[in-house]
Amino acid sequence: MRTVFRDDHEIFREQARRFIEREIVPFHHQWENQGIVPKSVWRRAGEEGLLCCTIPEEYGGGGGDFGHAAIMIEELARVNASGIGFPLHSDIVAPYIFAYGTEEQKREWLPKLARGEHIGAIAMTEPGTGSDLKSVRTTARKDGDHYVINGQKTFITNGQNASLVVVVCKTAPELGGKGVSLIVVEEGTPGFSKGRKLDKIGLRAQDTSELFFEDVRVPISQRLGEENQGFSYLMRELAQERLVIAVRAAASIEGMLERTIRYTRDRKVFGQAIFDFQNARFKLAHARAKAEMVRTYVDDCIARHLRRELSPVDAAMAKLNATELQNQLLDEFLQLHGGYGYMSEYVVGSAWVDARVMRIYGGTDEIMKEIIARTL
Repeated sequence: MRTVFRDDHEIFREQARRFIEREIVPFHHQWENQGIVPKSVWRRAGEEGLLCCTIPEEYGGGGGDFGHAAIMIEELARVNASGIGFPLHSDIVAPYIFAYGTEEQKREWLPKLARGEHIGAIAMTEPGTGSDLKSVRTTARKDGDHYVINGQKTFITNGQNASLVVVVCKTAPELGGKGVSLIVVEEGTPGFSKGRKLDKIGLRAQDTSELFFEDVRVPISQRLGEENQGFSYLMRELAQERLVIAVRAAASIEGMLERTIRYTRDRKVFGQAIFDFQNARFKLAHARAKAEMVRTYVDDCIARHLRRELSPVDAAMAKLNATELQNQLLDEFLQLHGGYGYMSEYVVGSAWVDARVMRIYGGTDEIMKEIIARTL
């Protein structure tokens, strides 16, 4: 029995599961072929109260806590709806605005995010910088009561669909990491353009893109929080981002394990079910043991985060272990499916490919190890 979730969380799970089964599962393969999820899906999710569930009701959100967010992440992961960028929109972009925005900013942007009228993205990564956020080269120069932004971003989740982007940029380049600020840029602002939708080996329904900023003028009032404090804001919020990834990884393992058990019970070779071969049963038993282990730790991290006690090191360990096991176990599950595991109609193959990036985005395995190593 999982004890981290309350009754209201489980009621929300039923609502989320019904929506996903009705509005996402039947169409996800089509969206993978198209390389993007229609914006209408976001609006329907907003109408049903499934976006920005941790944002207070006064700003249009669900008024819930991270437990509700975790449930949405889990339900998407169990069916490998990897193209749906709701978690980044709701649990990363919206919290930056809620935590660091002015009252006017919160009332302007958060209700639109909660309704799915705005689709959010955060522009951190640049060509050549990767996880090294202190080295971003995008600049925001003051010009009167405006900033003029110049630079390029890449690997931006929700990039094609995004109508509101939190841009990580240098307002004082001479200060290095101490000169970073967060500035919101809306779609349609002159000089802001979207490049090509990147062709990835996985997450094929996810519209990952390049973004370009050429003399983009935005009012100073669109900066989040204090000038040159952006790096400290990023560090405060990255623990939740990494927990989001760990939650997804743990749920992915469980969902694909369930599918593999069903498949091996139904599929017969040499006159008997694959499940009846000791090798298959032992592999599944070992996978179940590992899944339970990672689930226990991730649930403990969720509980600590609900109490605002989750440290960046705990989040790094959760992400490192959960995504490593996800990659290892999904490979085993695909093998147990045989040739069918390599076919796109069987979700386990797509899940296996999609899982590989989990050890890269949100901070690579190597960055997680460095964070942990500093505590030794």
